[in-house]
Amino acid sequence: MLLHVGALIGPLSLPLAAFAGAALSMLMVTAVARRDGALAPDRLILGGVAVSFVLMAATNFLIFLGDHRAASAAVFRMLGGLGLARWDELWVPAVVPAGGGVRLMANARGLNALMAGEETAATLGIDVGRFRLALLGVRALLAGTMVAMSGAIGFVGLMMPHITRLLVGADNRRLLPVAGLAGAIFLVLVDIGARVVLAPEDLPIGIVTAALGGTFFLWQMRRR
Repeated sequence: MLLHVGALIGPLSLPLAAFAGAALSMLMVTAVARRDGALAPDRLILGGVAVSFVLMAATNFLIFLGDHRAASAAVFRMLGGLGLARWDELWVPAVVPAGGGVRLMANARGLNALMAGEETAATLGIDVGRFRLALLGVRALLAGTMVAMSGAIGFVGLMMPHITRLLVGADNRRLLPVAGLAGAIFLVLVDIGARVVLAPEDLPIGIVTAALGGTFFLWQMRRR
């Protein structure tokens, strides 16, 4: 049945499945983080870490039970890379981020208010709980689509906003487009470096971004 559904949907089958998984993980995180009807930021972070470890254990268990000959391909995709990119599927990672970016830009003022604190955002007429859930849904769609197309390439979405905030400030009307452009340029440069450093082998990009991102946050912690 799954094969028939995948054949019917075509190139959208993997992104849709990834979005379903991302939405499920988002619901799990919000369920863990919710306390007294509110979503506490610190509980969101800790809940996200806990859920990620549980889902990673489930993923590794499925790989262990599956065809061991295909395990290397699954592990390579989990490491992240652009080696499996295809021109006929390029429209998927182009349309979805564009739509998600428009949605986020439309809510840039609300994001600015939320950065000032939940009480400030509420006094400005924002339903904080509903607004935060809507943003989490957009993020799940973006993350699920991109991970489906390129595998797990981490830390880009964490590093670039911090770096670009130093350049353009914290106003999300400027920060969002600049961070998106900077992240794209950074990913291209990392891909070039990954192809050169162990040529002719193609080093997974996720390894490089994890090393750079971990070092960056260690430096930030040491600095502050």
